[in-house]
Amino acid sequence: MKIKFKDSYKMMGLNIAYYRKKLGYTQENLAERIGIDQTHMSKIEVAAVGISFDVFFEIADALGVSPKQLLDFER
Repeated sequence: MKIKFKDSYKMMGLNIAYYRKKLGYTQENLAERIGIDQTHMSKIEVAAVGISFDVFFEIADALGVSPKQLLDFER
């Protein structure tokens, strides 16, 4: 992940956590639903790692939101 995009990854991670919690999912629940490990899910939410589009789309699908909603930083 490029450092210049770090804030965007942080905002995306916050959005993922928001929608995850809204559904009552733990990081482990969501990770299991998309086929990744809970540690990786945690790192995604705190912007410690970048993610592939495949994982990004899987997360959106599992949360029942559009990818655009995960990238909406205007809330």
